[in-house]
Amino acid sequence: QVQLVESGGGLVQAGGSLRLSCAASGRTFSYYAMGWLRQAPGKEREFVAAISRSGGVTSYADSVKGRFTISRDNAKNTVYLQMNSLKPEDTALYSCGATSYGSTWFRVSQKYDSWGQGTQVTVSS
Repeated sequence: QVQLVESGGGLVQAGGSLRLSCAASGRTFSYYAMGWLRQAPGKEREFVAAISRSGGVTSYADSVKGRFTISRDNAKNTVYLQMNSLKPEDTALYSCGATSYGSTWFRVSQKYDSWGQGTQVTVSS
């Protein structure tokens, strides 16, 4: 399996930006598609964005489309989530996951093989 460590979370005002990073180690990073999911207090974990192994296919939740951008650098074993125009409702613990499944399964958390511990994002109004 691959080990994942997220970073880049923090406190930001509404309208601001953050860039999350997820560094992978262990098994070959480029073998996995990567995704970001988030969980707010009292709510279920929800899909945010995902990217295919090569980076050629991306998928976004409707709630973040046009504001968030997922990307990856296979040479650095890292996946990123650029978050712009942040809203208070984006406040959550953001976790990255690695999946050996294809894009059909990006939004299904049970299809992810490994998860990081998460990084907290808090957006103040």
